[in-house]
Amino acid sequence: DPQPEAPGSMVGPQRVADYSDHAALDQLAQECSLATFDFENVPVDAASYLEQKIPVYPSPQALAHSQDRLREKTLFRTLGIPTAPFQPVDSLAELKAAVSRIGLPAILKTRRFGYDGKGQVWLRKAADCGAAWHELGGQDLILEGVVTFRRELSLIAVRGRNGDQSFYPLAENQHHAGILRLSRPADSHPALQTQAERYGRLLLDRLDYVGVLALELFDCEDGLVANEFAPRVHNSGHWT
Repeated sequence: DPQPEAPGSMVGPQRVADYSDHAALDQLAQECSLATFDFENVPVDAASYLEQKIPVYPSPQALAHSQDRLREKTLFRTLGIPTAPFQPVDSLAELKAAVSRIGLPAILKTRRFGYDGKGQVWLRKAADCGAAWHELGGQDLILEGVVTFRRELSLIAVRGRNGDQSFYPLAENQHHAGILRLSRPADSHPALQTQAERYGRLLLDRLDYVGVLALELFDCEDGLVANEFAPRVHNSGHWT
């Protein structure tokens, strides 16, 4: 970790170095039988370099999908998992075209490094395009349509190296100011659990996933719609 005060240093040996430091990664590989990560912003290049020397779980492939909202949404769509309508945006003209196709309200988001409501701007009328582009333009962006949902749910999914899979009961999440504040057992119909697990299996198998994964879902009138996945032990699953 590049930060000397990294929380993990309280429970084990720490190597303070930049993620791009190959010499430090070589040393880490000599000291470990396998490597993992606990947040999504570890550079994929570092994980891929380390994977050449020791197993890395979850895989750099899974990490790459989780870091890019466009890749993530495209993966969901490829697997037949419903999502909000979306479109990549690289210019103000493309933003206006995307708004015309998707409709309003919509949310303009950075494709990378957004969390807890950061890196996104709501568009409620066409005239908002200019201000939204002024705030976020110059980065890789994605426009997402707004989904009407009753609540947000998350599924904690686990897959072992032998392919065995387990799923925990759905949790219902409550946010305040864009930050997850409370997760509790979801009072939901068994059909929702079945649907969520089906989506989870599709994702785990396609990524040849090893480890713990959280799949965030919107509970909508017509069923579950995927929001995003986290390739780690997620806040909504700490109760497990």
